[in-house]
Amino acid sequence: MAKAKDSVALATALNITEHEAMTINEIFADSYSDENQKIKLFDQFIKELDTTTIKTIDFENYLKNFNSLDARFHQISVISTDNRVAKKMQPAIINSISVNGYFKLQKRINDENLNLQDSIYRQQLIEIDSLQSLYRTVLVKEAEKPMQGTSINMADNGQSQSRELALVQERDVLKEKLVELNEERANKSSIVNVISDFPTRGVEQKGILKSYKVKLPLIFLVLVFGLLTLIEVNKYLKSYNKNKRAFQSES
Repeated sequence: MAKAKDSVALATALNITEHEAMTINEIFADSYSDENQKIKLFDQFIKELDTTTIKTIDFENYLKNFNSLDARFHQISVISTDNRVAKKMQPAIINSISVNGYFKLQKRINDENLNLQDSIYRQQLIEIDSLQSLYRTVLVKEAEKPMQGTSINMADNGQSQSRELALVQERDVLKEKLVELNEERANKSSIVNVISDFPTRGVEQKGILKSYKVKLPLIFLVLVFGLLTLIEVNKYLKSYNKNKRAFQSES
């Protein structure tokens, strides 16, 4: 709509005035991913593949076929002659994504998966607590038995301690997973999480060809060149007409 200069439709879609819509030259979105984020995405991608396929793919090949839609972060840019219009557009842009049927479905499925994973972790913690309680009960019962002579079975006691230590370690791992799960739930609490809002006032586009200090002289030179060309063409036409009339007189 911006390219077609359809200010009426653009104003309706972005909830701005037609005059403000007329100032918009371009709206575009692109992905933002640094090397660390791409490495994390590559690691997640590899985990989903079988052993045979993994051998045929390396990080360089992955980057060549990197899909910008897979990036976690995206930035929306607005080019306009009005440096205040982008801020006014933001609510409409965010809302248009939030009410999208596909994204709403993905959000619902993601919430269900997070809740399921949470319940699995908590159930595993309950089972670990039960096993720890059982091991303690067994150890107490064993200790209460009268000792036969001077023989002490150190192997059994060491094995019990080893099993209990493994349960403690597994419990710590599950706690860390729950923390990570809560962080992921916070990051995905909304369909779109705005990390950085549009500024109240936009900034001037950078680049030598976009600077008015360069544009104005170039425009002036083009105009001067065009004017000189018109003068030369006019002189040529006058000379041509003069010669033509002289030739006709001689004839």
